[in-house]
Amino acid sequence: MTCTVTRLAPFNTRKKRWSTAVVLLVAATAGWANVLTLQAADNWRAKANPNGSDLFFTRGEIPELRIEIADSELQKLRQENRKYVKATLTENGKQVYPDVGIKLKGAAGSFRGVDDRPALTINVDKFASKDAQAPSKSFHAIDKFHLNNSVQDHSYLNERICSELFLAAGVPAARVTHARVWLNNRDLGLYVLKEGFDTTFLKRHFADPKGNLYDGGFLQEIDVKLEKDTGDGPDDHRDLAALVQACRNPKLEERWPQIVERLNVDQFLTFMALEILTCHWDGYCRNRNNYRVYFDPTTKQAHFLPHGMDQMFNDPGASIQDRGGALVPQAVLQNPDWYATYRQRIRDLQPLFSADKLLKRVDEAAYRLKPVLMKMHPDRAREHADRVRELKAQLTARTNSIREQIRAEPVPLAFNAQGEASLADWSEKIETPGAKLELQTPTDQPRLLVIDAAQLTNCVASWRTSVMLAPGRYKFQGRAKGFDIQATESGSGRGAGLRISGGQRTNQLSGNTDWTALEFSLDVDSLKKVELVAELRASKGRVAFDADSLKLVKVKSP
Repeated sequence: MTCTVTRLAPFNTRKKRWSTAVVLLVAATAGWANVLTLQAADNWRAKANPNGSDLFFTRGEIPELRIEIADSELQKLRQENRKYVKATLTENGKQVYPDVGIKLKGAAGSFRGVDDRPALTINVDKFASKDAQAPSKSFHAIDKFHLNNSVQDHSYLNERICSELFLAAGVPAARVTHARVWLNNRDLGLYVLKEGFDTTFLKRHFADPKGNLYDGGFLQEIDVKLEKDTGDGPDDHRDLAALVQACRNPKLEERWPQIVERLNVDQFLTFMALEILTCHWDGYCRNRNNYRVYFDPTTKQAHFLPHGMDQMFNDPGASIQDRGGALVPQAVLQNPDWYATYRQRIRDLQPLFSADKLLKRVDEAAYRLKPVLMKMHPDRAREHADRVRELKAQLTARTNSIREQIRAEPVPLAFNAQGEASLADWSEKIETPGAKLELQTPTDQPRLLVIDAAQLTNCVASWRTSVMLAPGRYKFQGRAKGFDIQATESGSGRGAGLRISGGQRTNQLSGNTDWTALEFSLDVDSLKKVELVAELRASKGRVAFDADSLKLVKVKSP
C-alpha cells in the first residue's frame, strides 16, 4: 500500500468561508494583490457571508467590554481560578450579557491573578437555562471567547497575523480581533480577543462538530490523558491512544496505513509547515505545547489546531529543516513520500510569506488600533508604534530567510516511476598507493569500473559518488565480476562489494565469479548527503563493476 497525500485547497471547501488572508493570497496568484486593500477584501467577504461573527472579526469596531463580578463570585475565582463564575458583560455601554461564565486562563508566561491584569475566558451561555424553549445566548454569533493580556506580545498583532496565515492555508484556526477591557471598573487596557475552541468553532470548519476536541494543556504530548473540551465520543481517550500506538509502531509496513486511518496527514503536514515557517517555538511540533486535537467523526481522523501564537517570528533565521521533537511529526516524516510532500508544502506556502503583503497587513491592523490607544493615552500609541516597527523588522527578516533557505535548499536525488535512480560521476579513492583503478568502455559492452589489487599486501581502493537523499529506505544495487580475488578482512567488509561511507557490508565477492548481483540496504532519517562506495579489499585480484547497473532503489512506503 502506498500512502499519498494531495494538496490542500487554501480555503474551507465545505462552507466556502474565505478569510481575508485567503482573498489576499488568491489575489496575489492572480496578479492583482497590489490594488486590493484589506477593507475591500473585508467588504467582499462580508457581502458574500453576512454572518455576525464574520463582520465582527473582520471590520467590526473594537469594542469596549466592561466586566462586573460580584464580590462573592470574585472570591470563588480567587480560590479556584480555572473554574467558571458568574459575571455581567456590557459591550460599548449598551449591550448587556447577564450571567456569563468567566474564568482565568494562561500558562507560565501569561498567567496573571484576577487582581492583576488577568487573561480571561468568557463563555456567554455557560449558565444559560437548560430549557430547550429558552432563547440561546451568544456574543456576535459565538459562545466562547478569550481575552488575552498579550503580556508576551506588546505589538498585540502576532495572534491575528498568524491566525490569518493558518486560515489561508486551510488549517482551522481561531479568528482574532481586539477589545478594551475593564474589570470591576479597573481599566485593564487593550486585549487580544480570540474566539474559543468549542462546538460553534467546530461547526465553521467541520461537517460534524460532535467529535472529541482535546486541549493539549501545558507541555503535554498526546500520550497523556488530555483534557476533553467537547465531544460525544468515548471518554476513555481511545482515539488518542490509537494515534499514539500507530506513531510508535516499529513495523513501518503497518505504521503508515494505521496513521492514515487515525490522522489527516495532509492537514498535519500543512499545520507543521506553518508552525515552522512562523517560528512557533512554543507550539506542538517543537515544544508539545499550545495546540488542540479534534477527531472528525466523519473520517475518524485527528486534526491538529494551532493555539498560543503570541510569541512568533522571534528567531527569523530559524531553519525550515526543523521538524521538532514531538511524537507525530517524528513519526510522519519517516515516511519518504510524506517527507517529500512536506518539503514541497513549505515551498507552496512561501507566497503567504511575502514581506510586502504581511507588512501591509500589519500596518492596516495597527491603524485600526491607533484610535483606541490614543484614547487611552498618546504615549500608549507611540509605544505601540515602536513595537509594530519591531514586528515588521522580524517579519521582513523571516520572509527573507525563508526565501533564501528555499533557494539554497539541496535538491534530493530524483527517482523514476519505478523508484530507481541511475548513478554517475564516479571518482577514484585510493587508500593504499599502488592500487590501479580504470574506467573501461569496451565497444558494445557495459562500462566497467575496474579495481586491481596489483599484488599489494592489503589493497583498499574504491569508486565513489555522492547523492542527496530524502528520508527513507533505499537499496544500493549493482553487478560485479571477480577475478582471482584474495579477500582481506576489514570492519567495513571483505573482498569486493557495495556499501555507503561509514557503513558495514555483508555482500562480498572473492575468488573467481561470474557477474553477481550485489545489494546494500540503507535507512536515511533526514535530508543528507550520502557517499556510495564500490570497493575492493584484497591482497590479490581484480573486480569489475558494471557501471550501468549501479543504481539506487527507493523502497516504496507500504
